[in-house]
Amino acid sequence: MTFAPGRGKRHGMALSEEDKKALLGMARATIESYVRDGRVPDFDVTAAALLEKRGAFVTLHENGRLRGCIGLFACDRPLYRTVIDMAVAAATQDPRFPPVSPGELDSLRIEISVLSPMKKVEDVGEIEVGRHGIYIVKGGSRGVLLPQVAVEHGFDREEFLDQTCLKAGLPPGCWRQGADIYIFEAEVFSEGD
Repeated sequence: MTFAPGRGKRHGMALSEEDKKALLGMARATIESYVRDGRVPDFDVTAAALLEKRGAFVTLHENGRLRGCIGLFACDRPLYRTVIDMAVAAATQDPRFPPVSPGELDSLRIEISVLSPMKKVEDVGEIEVGRHGIYIVKGGSRGVLLPQVAVEHGFDREEFLDQTCLKAGLPPGCWRQGADIYIFEAEVFSEGD
């Protein structure tokens, strides 16, 4: 398959509609091929935005419920390669779920979150719910929640921070003392948008 440059204008981290469609198509083709025969297809990619080195998460939903989510914040590979690798990981390596079976493929919906670089915050007032994702590090524990999680669950800023602590295996409120807090933005798109 060949994916050529999108025609849409790029502003900052924005991807064109063609770029988004290409990434979703690659993620879908990769998951289907890998689940069925253990192979990752080859893609011929020339779109400049898809060749940028960026982090991304791939989230799988089945019948409206989370079915897998894995990603990388930063990567030394092109974005399209990160999406391919994270698609395989979300389908087969998320420890919360068994690997996706061939019978589930038709009921999966794929969502991709392309990330901006992370920024450490000193004041939690910098966190904008719905705009920022949060990454918390305290001791050997770390947890992340994507920006859309706060919106989907109706969290305010403190609930979002508390839920990120829980994701790290830490108690709610751990962010108040001794935790490093990072924020990032994500361009989120999914099949059916």
